[in-house]
This record gives sequence, C-alpha cells and structure tokens, in this order.
Amino acid sequence: MADLEETSTTHVLEVFLELRKRLQSGLLIVGKAVARRPADVVVTGGDSSLCIQTLRGELSLALPAGVALEQGSCIPTPAGESRDKELHYRLRITVARSPDEEAPVTVMEALRANETYCFHCQSCMTRLLEDRVFKRVLPLPNGNWNAIVDDWCCHPDPFAKKLLPRAEDCLVGDTFLLLHRDDSCDQTLTDEVGPVGVEDSHDPKKPCRRLALVYCKSCSSVLGEAIAPGMLKLYFTQVVVETAVGDRKADTDSLDRSLFVERTIAARLLELSNSLSTFHFAVQTPDEKNFLLLWLLNSDSIIASVPETRVEVVKSVGSTALHSPSPRAVGALKVLYVVCSNPGPQQSDIMSSWEVNVIGHPVVLPLKVCEELLQVIDDSNSALPGSMRHMRSYEVAYLRL
Repeated sequence: MADLEETSTTHVLEVFLELRKRLQSGLLIVGKAVARRPADVVVTGGDSSLCIQTLRGELSLALPAGVALEQGSCIPTPAGESRDKELHYRLRITVARSPDEEAPVTVMEALRANETYCFHCQSCMTRLLEDRVFKRVLPLPNGNWNAIVDDWCCHPDPFAKKLLPRAEDCLVGDTFLLLHRDDSCDQTLTDEVGPVGVEDSHDPKKPCRRLALVYCKSCSSVLGEAIAPGMLKLYFTQVVVETAVGDRKADTDSLDRSLFVERTIAARLLELSNSLSTFHFAVQTPDEKNFLLLWLLNSDSIIASVPETRVEVVKSVGSTALHSPSPRAVGALKVLYVVCSNPGPQQSDIMSSWEVNVIGHPVVLPLKVCEELLQVIDDSNSALPGSMRHMRSYEVAYLRL
C-alpha cells in the first residue's frame, strides 16, 4: 500500500500475446513482475481490442479488424518450467473476415505486363531505372531446378543455356528480377567484381566464382549482380518497385530498412509456401552455402510483444490507471530456425538431416541481407518470453507481415 500512496511509480509491464486465426484461440503470457497470481489479471475485449488489467496498471492492445475476444473465455493454464517467471492464459477469439483484409502483395505478384514501373534503391530511394514498361512478365523455374535436371533427363542437359530476358522482358525468380540493362543505368549503377570466397580460393576442386556485383552510385548499396552483358539481376530486398504515378514517393515502411527486409521476406516465404506446398526453406548466400534453415510453422498468427510498456500507478486504488500508448497486434509468420554457422551438436544433426533428405527450398539472398535477416530473427527471439524461445533443438521467431 505504501507504493500506492506515492504520486506515481513507474513499472515495467511484460506481456506477450499470440492469437491463431484458424484455431480461433490464443495464448497470453504475463510476466511475474506485473502479476504474482492468476487472479491478478483480468482480460476483457472491446471493438477490435484487448484490455489487460492488473493491480499495477492497464494495457490496451489493438487487434486487427474482425478479431474479438470471446468474453469470459480467458482462463489460467499451467506455465510448466516457467511458472516462477510467467503466468499463462488460454483464451478464445472470434474471427470475422474483414472486407479490407488482404494478403500482403509482393513485388513478384504485383508486376504486370504493359504497366509503367519505377525502380528505387531501398537504402537511399534514388531512382535507379527510367520508367519501364514490360511487354512480358514471366516466372523463372523455382529454386534449384538446374541442379536436379539430371534426375529428369537421360541425355545432356537441354536447359544448359541461360534464361535471359529480352529488351522488354522481366523474368521473375524466387528472390530476384532479371531485367535488360539500358544506357540510362550507367547514370545510377556501378559494377565491381567481388572477391573470391576464402574457402573456394583454397579448394582446387571448386571453381573460383567471382560475382560482378551491381551497386547504387548514390549510396554504394549492393543491389544485385551483372550476370551477363546488358543484363541485371536485382534482389527484391534491395529495390522498391512501384507503379509510376507522377512523383509519388514510397510509403514510410519502405524507408525502415529492418522492417522492409522483415516484411518483404516474410511475404515472399508465405507466397512460396502457398505455391510450392513447402514449409522448409534454406536461406543461402549467392555461393549456394546455407546460412539459415527456416521451418514455417504457421502463417495465421497475430502477435503483440510488449516487453517494456510503462504505466503509471496513481495515488488511490480506486483511481483509473493511466493507459500506455496502445500497441497493435499484427499478423506474423511463426518460424523455427537454425543458424548454420558454429552449430551445436543437435543443430548439426538437423543440418545433416536437411541435407541428406534434400529438405529446404533454397532462398538465395546477398550475404549482407542474410545477416540482416538473422538480426531481425534474433531480435524477435530475444523479445519473446523465456518459455517461447526454443522448441526442441530449434529457436523460435516471428516475422511480421
């Protein structure tokens, strides 16, 4: 009671919420710094919102349109080994599909023939290419098709010739676009041959593969590769592509590098999973070395992680606690992952199993982007409650859509 008589005291409110739209259920985790007993937490629902009340304050979470708590459904559930640090609650939700609800649209899905597009460097938003109108937008074979062609044919590879775009073509790969390079590119792009990998330089059995990297002249960011004279390979994590409408600028999400990488890759993984019916992905560098193994566990999660929300405790118990700014629950992919560098014994077994059983659709990204993705995933993992960070020998993370 002594604390309640002070003018105000700041506390840290630790809350994690995961809702599953398909299962119409959810898990709420509240840290013991906020509530010591299950009865200390009261959960109510409003119009697309969730209100979590404790003796120390009140937190309102904004939910997506059409998602609502089933009143009275929130009940305590055992927290297992985390019972000394966390309180767990199960709850039920109702999900009404909103007419405004749309799946995220990737660059690959948005491109259409006979429309005019602008290409910008994502890092500095410099316009890279003059307005482009493609007569043909064609998909390339998925992933490692060239590596398994021997399993299809009993004669020499009939696909040995590279698939390259014509002047008004756009060829769409899993993680990149192939475009014709015109004279205007010399004003905005520059090329440089990358160094030979350390391992490849000491391995006589491996050919020395040096990539001709393409950079933005304005900010020196790597955009892709010059795969052949007059041809460009641009990675979708490096460019912002939008229809040409006057001088319209990209939305603010495109300017936040970490958020752009997270959402762009998440949307692409979801699209590949739906089109190929696969849930396992091997994130590789351009030299075809595995960097991350990702297992897409579910794609219907709605999450809110509020590790340090500060609320004020006012003078009297009967007064209304001041609300913190309302965090928003967002759609996300739940993934299990293994980092391929310096793995432990259990992770090494997983990597061997994936390799032997040819598990994992290849997702090739520049090394820097792989490192950025790993940082995003590690940050997500570290923000989770302790009980949620690991599953078997995998680590757990969420990629926001």
